[in-house]
Amino acid sequence: MDSNETQSVAELEANIKLKLESDSLLSRFGLDAMPVDEPEVENAVLQMLHAIGENPGRQGLIDTPRRVAKAYRELVSGYTTDPVELLNNAVFDIAYDDMVVVSHIEYYSLCEHHMLPFIGHAHVGYLPKDKVVGLSKIPRIVDMFSRRLQVQERLTRQIAEFLVEVLDPRGVAVVMTARHMCSMIRGVMKHDANMTTSAMLGDFRANHDTRNEFLMHVQRAKPQ
Repeated sequence: MDSNETQSVAELEANIKLKLESDSLLSRFGLDAMPVDEPEVENAVLQMLHAIGENPGRQGLIDTPRRVAKAYRELVSGYTTDPVELLNNAVFDIAYDDMVVVSHIEYYSLCEHHMLPFIGHAHVGYLPKDKVVGLSKIPRIVDMFSRRLQVQERLTRQIAEFLVEVLDPRGVAVVMTARHMCSMIRGVMKHDANMTTSAMLGDFRANHDTRNEFLMHVQRAKPQ
């Protein structure tokens, strides 16, 4: 790599870092939250156990508030993910303009209405202009937005818009499917109901053939 190429790489990394650290981006994508206050969560769980008529002092529940607080630190870790650390300089200048698709990415999230899980698969595609992102980063981006209180529609849109911010591609497509515990174990109690959401930006929205090509790639890659 000659000095000009080295300078170009350094400039790309610096520009992306500057964008990812900007207050406007952190605020827009909900990445400026404080870490989970575990003692407060423990206290809240203790109060809830009392409120539902349980005895928090019995053997099976003594450590439940602490366990729940620890679990929520992981379940909502997307609020405090550092996008600079997540991407870790894995955005590259590469002369490639064909479709990139990563499909069947397992994810979980928490419904913000009942704080119950929804679990499914994400399918992500983009059309590069002059930048591509490392393969492992797309599932990590999915995790960053799914590990928080969410609605599936917003989750789908956030993933697509974040990729637009980072890559400035010609288009981004995201399709997400999920089964929601809030409709499976309460309310309508429909165990087999699936929800599908999509976000089509740029060429994927404007061009019917491009959109169909993406959907074909997703279908062909379906695990057997």
